[in-house]
Amino acid sequence: MKLIVFGHRLELGGTQVNAIELAADLRDRHGFDIVFHAAPGPALDLVAAHKLIYSPAPDVRLHPSIARIKALRALVQREQPDLIHAWDWWQGLEAYSGVHLPMGVPLVISDMMMSLTRAMPREVPTTFGFVEQRDRAVRAGWRHTHLLLPPVDVDANAPGIGDGAAFRARHGVRADEIALVSVSRLAKVMKSEGLVRAIKVVGELGARLPLKLVIVGDGEARAELQHMADVVNARLGRDAVILIGAMNDPRPAYDASDIVLGMGGSALRGLAFAKPLVVIGERGFARLFTPKSTDGFLQSGMFGIGDGGAENLEMEEALDTLCQSSETRHALGEFGRSFVVKYHGLEAVGDGLAQVCHEAAMARPQLTQTLRDACRTSYYYLRERRFRVASRDRHVKP
Repeated sequence: MKLIVFGHRLELGGTQVNAIELAADLRDRHGFDIVFHAAPGPALDLVAAHKLIYSPAPDVRLHPSIARIKALRALVQREQPDLIHAWDWWQGLEAYSGVHLPMGVPLVISDMMMSLTRAMPREVPTTFGFVEQRDRAVRAGWRHTHLLLPPVDVDANAPGIGDGAAFRARHGVRADEIALVSVSRLAKVMKSEGLVRAIKVVGELGARLPLKLVIVGDGEARAELQHMADVVNARLGRDAVILIGAMNDPRPAYDASDIVLGMGGSALRGLAFAKPLVVIGERGFARLFTPKSTDGFLQSGMFGIGDGGAENLEMEEALDTLCQSSETRHALGEFGRSFVVKYHGLEAVGDGLAQVCHEAAMARPQLTQTLRDACRTSYYYLRERRFRVASRDRHVKP
């Protein structure tokens, strides 16, 4: 099967890594002929490392984009694919309106966002990243839904794979310090709130606990976070919070950590390194990943929404608990590793995606259903003014 994987800008984000790793898995284990189509960015190195055939897409700010649709149509005419796999709603709309409807090329959309996008077509096979979101889609009228849990390459992300000791030495993390590591895009929407709260918590707990928060990543919120870190460090009289910028390969950071703080794919990769995890979200959400909390995270994804209060008691309690006992940290880390292997292993997720792709390529939707769905999609798109900026922070509620 020839498959065009249609992604967004190749930034260092969870969805981009998922798309790249799953594309390589479909090629290597299922014999797919893959062309990866996305705007260039730092994650292009990962595309090259997986030896994927790459076709650049225009890098634009507004979606749907005529330039991107033209580029995709030209690629389809040249490659004659059996299927297009579009990641996220803006690629989905461009592929749907520009290729699927006028050219009849089968389409699968993967929507990894945290809430439903009503302007998406409901007759196109669509995957969702957690159980609760898939169930919402079914209730809202999507007829071909599938669960695609975020995958983790548990062989490439495992204890000892990254040189954690060298990372600690390079960034001045002493042996007696408890390294709290976060790997994240420093976006002002969704991503940075948890880090703002984490810096505040380290400022509170750091007077009595040897916590050192290491923030790996870059983005428009970096200056604000650096200012907060400077204030906390001055008050504590030590470098309790450091920002080291983005890493193309953050595995040494995960390996160096004693505790991981994160959401989504970053949280899962931390678990793959057998590290205890505090899952963060929006409005102050913070929860320790334990055997008791796994069912909830399988249902709602590695994310949550708090009550919006100014206090950070949940995060403080979770970190305090982990700092008190290295045995607790080790036990929770081992449990987290087994959880990721069981539910999020790349091969298991790739097998499911391969089946979805084969079914979508063979499906022949009825014309009346297609026309009705196209009208409904156009109505919702125009009503909700979907012609908007799709920046790198768009993994949030639209």
